[in-house]
Amino acid sequence: MRLFSEKAPSLLKRSLTPNRPYHAQWLLTRRCNYRCRSCSIWREKQNSEEISTEDVKRGLDVFRKLGVIEVVFSGGNPLLRDDIGEIIDYASRFFITTVYDNGSLAAKRIDALRNVDFVAISLDTLDKEKLDYIKGVPGAWENAIHAIDTLRKEGIPVVISPTISRLNQHEIVDFTKYFISQGIPVLYCLYSYDYQMENQLFGIGKRVDEFEHDDKVALARVCDELIELKTKRQGVFITAKALSALEEYFSSGRRTWRCEALRGFFIVDHLGRVAGCHLRKPTASILELADQWNSEGFEKLRREYSKCQKCTYLCYIVYSLHASILGNIDIIRDQWKNIGLLWSRNRRMTLAVDDMASTKC
Repeated sequence: MRLFSEKAPSLLKRSLTPNRPYHAQWLLTRRCNYRCRSCSIWREKQNSEEISTEDVKRGLDVFRKLGVIEVVFSGGNPLLRDDIGEIIDYASRFFITTVYDNGSLAAKRIDALRNVDFVAISLDTLDKEKLDYIKGVPGAWENAIHAIDTLRKEGIPVVISPTISRLNQHEIVDFTKYFISQGIPVLYCLYSYDYQMENQLFGIGKRVDEFEHDDKVALARVCDELIELKTKRQGVFITAKALSALEEYFSSGRRTWRCEALRGFFIVDHLGRVAGCHLRKPTASILELADQWNSEGFEKLRREYSKCQKCTYLCYIVYSLHASILGNIDIIRDQWKNIGLLWSRNRRMTLAVDDMASTKC
């Protein structure tokens, strides 16, 4: 939290600079220790080849040069990398930094997470048996709850990240209320799967019939209820603009956004290759990105991507909707509210501990 305050002036300056990408997601590894039913990563042959620590840092320097504000580390599970603490410490000096965990490793990697802005724990339901089924690993629910409790006790900001699918859409609003009542924000994903593209960067989403959204009216209603909840409570970690766009999409099938890949956001894989999104082929290496960002070749790709009407990956939707100065400010404001919620909660915990200590004395 202290680091967030220290870098806030730089973040605000970058958010007010036009024609700069807001968001970069770096999938640091393809290794994963879970077997999630809707994911294709673990189904591939596990590849231990990964970009080095020093090249990750050089890549983060490129992010700074481009004006990136937010960095998300995911995978696979990025906490499987031995150097993840060093990477997080470096990134957190300059960016809003989030690291994803399936709930299995965060409690074991506390020291590596000390300076992160958010640890996002993937948790889809409060139903223990259902979560173990979704994750494909016995004990997944207990692992996630233990990770959440441990992070909170250690004063490390934690958010819950459910993937909304047919299996849990009916419980998402109550699920959200449960966690925000405890001072824990909820950051959403939306079940989607990859469409076939030639030479795509890598695969993530696998088509699974039981996860597919078959009741769009119910999904639109979930969006409406989250919008209403957002007006009353802190902790709904998605902008009202994004929720409204999703509500319109589920209600009418109309997209009110165009894809802003390689403009508002981009993706980097475990080898340091850059693409507009994971469904597209690599366009550059991370160390070449700054030189190519304003090239005619990249402009041509942006025009091509802007016509895409295929995917419904929520992170791509959100950063397409907010690919402007006003959009940057919208997201920054939203994140400040959630940082404030976490800070208040941690402050209350600190005071409670101090009171207990005073009583014992």
